[in-house]
Amino acid sequence: MIVAIRLTPRAARSEIQGVVQDRNGVALGLRVNAPPAEGRANRAAIALLAEQFDLAPSRIKLVAGAGARSKRVHIAGDPAELLARLSRAVT
Repeated sequence: MIVAIRLTPRAARSEIQGVVQDRNGVALGLRVNAPPAEGRANRAAIALLAEQFDLAPSRIKLVAGAGARSKRVHIAGDPAELLARLSRAVT
C-alpha cells in the first residue's frame, strides 16, 4: 500500500496528526521530534509508522520525497488489514 504523508520535523513530540490537506490533496500528517538533517526525520517517520502499524520498520520504505515534507511510503502487507490499522490510527 502506498501512503502519502506530510511530515513536520522538530515537533515537540512524535505523533500521527490524522488526515491533513497537502498541496497534492490529502495526506497522513506526521509530526516527529527529529531534525530534518541526514535523514533523521525520515527514519523517525518510518519508526513511528512501524510502531503504529505494528510492523517491522523494514516493511516500510520511503519511495518519494526524501528531501521534502510531502512524501510517499510503501507499506508492505495485506492492504485490507493495513487500511483497517490506518483507520484506527487517524480516529
